[in-house]
Amino acid sequence: MIEAGATLGQVRLSLPLDPLENRILLCHALRLPRVALITQAERVLTPEEAALLAALVRRRLDGEPIAYIVGEREFFGLPFKVTPAVLIPRPDTELLVELALERLAPQQRVLDMGTGSGAIAVALAYTRPEADVTALDVSEEALAVARANAEANGARVRFLRSDWYEALGAECFDLIVSNPPYIVAGDRHLVEGDLRFEPIDALTDHADGLSDLRTIADGAAAHLESGGWLLLEHGYDQAGAVRDLLKAGGYGEVQSWRDLAGIERVSGGRRSA
Repeated sequence: MIEAGATLGQVRLSLPLDPLENRILLCHALRLPRVALITQAERVLTPEEAALLAALVRRRLDGEPIAYIVGEREFFGLPFKVTPAVLIPRPDTELLVELALERLAPQQRVLDMGTGSGAIAVALAYTRPEADVTALDVSEEALAVARANAEANGARVRFLRSDWYEALGAECFDLIVSNPPYIVAGDRHLVEGDLRFEPIDALTDHADGLSDLRTIADGAAAHLESGGWLLLEHGYDQAGAVRDLLKAGGYGEVQSWRDLAGIERVSGGRRSA
């Protein structure tokens, strides 16, 4: 139980979450830097602070993701605002950014499809400020979050509201990247853990898990410059199917790359020159 009058040190030891989550919620509730949890261990909680911290802990015990509770998650070394309108950026997706950076030459144009929080596009634009980065999403709420993240990180990104390629006309890019919805409809993971709180339309295509990946692969050739790359993040068991989609679409150099857990997490191919 969190009570007013308890010291910061006492509260830190009594919280029911794991040590990392305890630290994050304490720092957020009390607006303190991490080092203050040690240097101010004898500080006494006010009634308002105790009530706020208790409410945050209850939300976490009810399963709400830490990122939504504090409103922020780090990705590629940058802070990103997150709300329930967007997926929480995950470390697995950093592989997609790294692969894109390896293929992105100075002043080239890159398109991020289904940008959500803007994590991929902002990370690319921040790391390569000379690049011409465009990001699109069908959700206005998501685009509002993405725009705020680009501004907060000083990244130059053009945002468009678009249902996949709809708003692009005949525009072409040197590189297209996407982390689209790829969970199969009805998958049990959608009602477990953090996924219960995340936007369902950003998680699943409400079909076989490949329909959005198929749409992106089928349409990318018309929006890729000769020799341009298409890179797609996908599910842990979808690499073979995505490679088949790319090969059927006439892409060359088709391959998959493994994340830090050894899972084939990103697949891609190159438009023939």
